[in-house]
Amino acid sequence: MLMKLKNSQLILVRQLDKKVMSYSTLTGLTAPPEGWIRTFRKTLNMSLKQLGKRLSISAQGVKDLEKREADNSITLRSLKEAGKALNMQLVYGFVPIGDSLEEMIEKRAHDIAITIVKRTSITMSLEDQANTSDRLKQAVDELTQDIKREVPKNLWD
Repeated sequence: MLMKLKNSQLILVRQLDKKVMSYSTLTGLTAPPEGWIRTFRKTLNMSLKQLGKRLSISAQGVKDLEKREADNSITLRSLKEAGKALNMQLVYGFVPIGDSLEEMIEKRAHDIAITIVKRTSITMSLEDQANTSDRLKQAVDELTQDIKREVPKNLWD
């Protein structure tokens, strides 16, 4: 039963990885300096007043909304509403920086495994029971896989 739980955690990681990796092609895409709302509004040749009417706010309210987006103080709710008023859909998510979730977990598990194996190795060498470098590498690899399968809560401590 315990092994099943450990494997199910790894399955969840892989499923989420697959889902977020579809967004990875967007990581190079940056918002225009004036923000998406203003950019789309102007591209659609829509006035502040027209967008305001669709949002049930004043033209000044739209101007404030665009300003908040440009300075990153807008709420997700406001972005979603503005998108809907522009016949757009807000897409929101996170993408791992540089790696997949599984690779990120494996790197962290490997770092922890090295620390544990080094600590154990020092103790053993003090007792004249030192291991070969191949055996130490194997121990690190095995412990890395165990930690990766479990994804313990203290992985990020």
